[in-house]
Formats: sequence, structure tokens, C-alpha cells
Amino acid sequence: MKKSVSIIGGGTAGLMVAAFLDAEKYDINIYEKKASIGRKFLVAGDGGFNLTHSESMGPFIKRYEPSPFLMSALTQFTNQDFIQWLKNNDIPTFTGSSKRIFPVKGIKPIDVLKKIKNVLNVNKVTIHCNHAFSGWNSKNQIQFDNGKLIESDLTIYALGGASWKVTGSDGRWISLFSQKGIKTVPFIASNCTFNINWPTLFIKNHHGTPLKNISICINDKKQLGEVVITHFGLEGNAIYALSSEIQEAIARKVDPIIYIDFKPSLSQEIILDKLKHTSQNITQTLKNKLKLPTAIIDLIKSKTSKDEFLQKATLARMIKSFPLKIIKAGPIDKAISTKGGISVNAVDSTFQLKKMKNHYCIGEMIDWNAPTGGYLIQGCVSMGFHLAKNLND
Repeated sequence: MKKSVSIIGGGTAGLMVAAFLDAEKYDINIYEKKASIGRKFLVAGDGGFNLTHSESMGPFIKRYEPSPFLMSALTQFTNQDFIQWLKNNDIPTFTGSSKRIFPVKGIKPIDVLKKIKNVLNVNKVTIHCNHAFSGWNSKNQIQFDNGKLIESDLTIYALGGASWKVTGSDGRWISLFSQKGIKTVPFIASNCTFNINWPTLFIKNHHGTPLKNISICINDKKQLGEVVITHFGLEGNAIYALSSEIQEAIARKVDPIIYIDFKPSLSQEIILDKLKHTSQNITQTLKNKLKLPTAIIDLIKSKTSKDEFLQKATLARMIKSFPLKIIKAGPIDKAISTKGGISVNAVDSTFQLKKMKNHYCIGEMIDWNAPTGGYLIQGCVSMGFHLAKNLND
């Protein structure tokens, strides 16, 4: 006789564990709070639909925090395994110049979701929408806001984090688990914008300007990439990847200072040499010899006196290590992802809750973190596969 599996949450992690479970062993049901599944999956596609990253597994795993927690899942179902799975399900992909993996041109996020739904149909998965999880009753039955109660042999929670609440991922469930005595960690924004107090004239002239091919450093961590200047501060992959380090400094009530290298391909000595050996004025040298855009030149000018700007050694240092003070993180609801949720110490190696036998947690509702670029989706997919494999064996 089949065992019953209830998956609470129809996001990436919930859909993928349902896709990999053995339908010959399990009667599989998904309960989703919104009117349709995969809402955050679709929203993620608005900014460039990268499904995973082509990086080799050594450095790939190190992108995750904490890496040991997700190592088994990521090695059991790697980025290459996911690419092959997508291909097998009529979702061909290509590797972009950033080494991110995208569906081939013409395949939209909704098309990928439809393919995943087809897999679920073949796997005899039943989907129940408009079922918002509201905890457990005195008999430990699952409760929903619509009054429905369910009992299952196995329950898998894939409730998501606390960003983009319009998609259903609002993190309100965290208090319900805390009340059960399960260790949780407060949610904070990750892969988010950070606030900077820009000079008035600078932001008036350069709001919306991208800074490309730069690197940003805080403490000992450096990230190459690009950012966009906004009225609020900075957004983009080069600063998203430093979210944990910046948030830790904010939590310690230390003013986080990031350092931007505007020319990571050149040493400070080479920059200084270019500044010294020219007949042009400093501004023209920065534009013509160093190819610095006006936004960067204006930013440097806004933070230096006229004498400092004309001192070539000082200017070379500023180009290689320009300090910016972070005021605060952007709103959690507008973050790409969140850190926090169920503590990694509250689940075992199969993601089973230590205090609730046959109850499992996967996806962004657990306190792990990864940068943008396909790592977040891959983490959820690998967790779904890892749990399904353990239940199938």
C-alpha cells in the first residue's frame, strides 16, 4: 500500500521533490497557498532566467553558506545533472558569457514551469491551490486557513523564505515552528540592495548608471561583477554576493565599509604610471588612458578635495580601493532571497526535523544562503532530489 506524502508549498523545492519521488511508493500531494504554483519561480525569471551555473563543483559548492550543510545534496544532483534533467524534459539550455545557464532563446519561465507541471502529471502528483498553511491542531494534523485538515505518513515543508510576499513567500510560518520548540533564525535580507548616502549632485546626474567590470571588497571577501547606482544605494551581483558579510557588520552595529576597485585588471603601480606619463589633464587621462566612465570620475571627485584629486599617488589608491559606507540593507520584501528560517541544526542529514519524525524541511525556508546566478534555484532543486532519493531508497 502506498504511503501518503504531503508537500506544503508549491515553489521550486516543493515542485522538484514531487517530481523526483517514486509514484509507485507514494501518493503525492502538493498544497499551495496561492491560486497557482511556482509564483516566485516565475518572478525570478523577470530579471534574466538563469536556472543554474556552469561553474565546476569545487568552487560551486563554496558559493553556499554553510557549504557542508548542502554538500551531499549538491554532489548527489549537480548542476550538470540538472542541465541534463532539463534537456530530458524538453528544456534545452545554453551557457551565457557569465557562465550562467539559461533556457535557449524563446523559452520563457512560464514554458519551463509548464514542462515541470507535465513531469508532475506523469508522476501522478495532485496539486491543491488556495491552501495556506496555518500550523497544526492538538492531534498534530496539518491545518490550512480554509479549514481543511490533513494527515499524512510523511510531510515535507517547502514554505520559502520571507522576500517577495506577493508570491506567497512571506515567512509568517516561522513563529509556528518556533512554538513547536524547533530552533529558528530571524529572517534578514540577502542578495539585496544596500543604502548609501550619495552626494546630492552626484546621484542627480548618475541615478541608474551601471558600473561594470569592477570588484567590491569587504573584510577578506572580494566579488567581481557590476552594480547599478540608484537613489537608494547600490544593487547588482557584485554587492549581492557580499550580503552576508555586510549584514553581519550591520548586526554588530559596525558601520560597514565596502571598497570598490574600479580597475581590477590593472595594478595600482600600472595605474600610477599611466597617471604620471601623460600630457593630458587628470580628468582626460582617467577617461582616455584608464577608460573610466564619467560616473566613476565624478564619484571620486565627490569624495576628494581638489588637491587630493590632483595627487597622482592618492588618486591611484582611490581607483583601486574606493571606500563607501553602507547605511543599511534594503527592505526584506524586495530582496531576491533571505537568510534565516529553520536552523540547519534543527534538521538531520536528510532534512528531517529532529523534533518531528517524518516531517522534513527543504528549500529557502532553511537558514542557508547563496548568491544569485543560478545558485539559489540549484540549491532548492538539489535539496528536493536529495530528500526524494532518501525517501525512495
